[in-house]
Amino acid sequence: MRTLIRALAALALAVPSFAGAQGTPVAANEWEVPWGAEGRPRDPFVSPDGSVFFVGQAGNYIAQLDPRTGKFTRYEVDPGTNPHNLIVAPDGMVWYSGNRNGMIGRLDPKTRELTRYPMPDPSVRDPHTLVFDKQGDIWFTAQQSNAVGHLDVKTGKIRLVKTGENTRPYGIVINSRGIPWFNLFGTDKIATIDPATMVIKTYDLPNDRARGRRIALTSDDVVWYVDYTRGFLGRLDPKDGVITEVPMPGGGASLPYGMATDDKDRIWFAETGTQPNRLIGYDPKTKQFFGATSIGKVAPNTIRHMYFDAKTGLLWFGTDQGTIGRAEVSKARVAM
Repeated sequence: MRTLIRALAALALAVPSFAGAQGTPVAANEWEVPWGAEGRPRDPFVSPDGSVFFVGQAGNYIAQLDPRTGKFTRYEVDPGTNPHNLIVAPDGMVWYSGNRNGMIGRLDPKTRELTRYPMPDPSVRDPHTLVFDKQGDIWFTAQQSNAVGHLDVKTGKIRLVKTGENTRPYGIVINSRGIPWFNLFGTDKIATIDPATMVIKTYDLPNDRARGRRIALTSDDVVWYVDYTRGFLGRLDPKDGVITEVPMPGGGASLPYGMATDDKDRIWFAETGTQPNRLIGYDPKTKQFFGATSIGKVAPNTIRHMYFDAKTGLLWFGTDQGTIGRAEVSKARVAM
């Protein structure tokens, strides 16, 4: 099966792909975080009230940006938490991953109260990326601990399953059927998990060197990934398991990292091998790259994770050099 999939991928790659990025750059702007780059601000998420929360991974804080006024508010978390990622629930509660203290936390921004949910297995020390399912529960990866998990937000119960030695689960998304998909960054595989049985199924990528770091979905539940080591954008069709790839505009040195899909089912990703980083869109309908835009006020920087807000059509990102930014991707057009 693996041989067949790789043969089909090779045929797809034989079709000439567009090597550049058409169209005009996307409008983007950034806010300098008051606490500087040493806090490593990252992983913004838009709250129901329109404000933007993000973590200070190296600074042990959570912060809130009001884009209308530019005001920042800081919330302290436990020393040694090193929050890696956060998501905001419809009720305004902020959930974050304790990447160095083995827990998932919840912040009430109104009271500043913290609630902690420690991992039931002490070997799972580094919750990494979080995502909500349709029930409002949380699925997450734990990269160095080689595990994925599920948190029932009503009971606080956590289920964990190991993914295999050195598999390094990384980005994670939930499809329309409530099925999680995630990268196994330490291997040449993409994986999915059955929410009921916690059984994992893997898909082999077309090249032994492939390393998918982040992952995204289009509305048809097709899985997209960026190959960080080889500089490719990949497409996995869950219906037949067939994977196709196209090379990034920046080539093998592009180091594609953060990615997201917009409300038009277009894929956006950051080429971090370019300084400053380059934000690029890809339209699956026209099979064109477009809208290349330099982001990150100060180099070197790395766009690690991005969040698309469907209400406003804005794509949010954070940079290692101390900024939180947004790009008006919904207005971007592919050149005809």
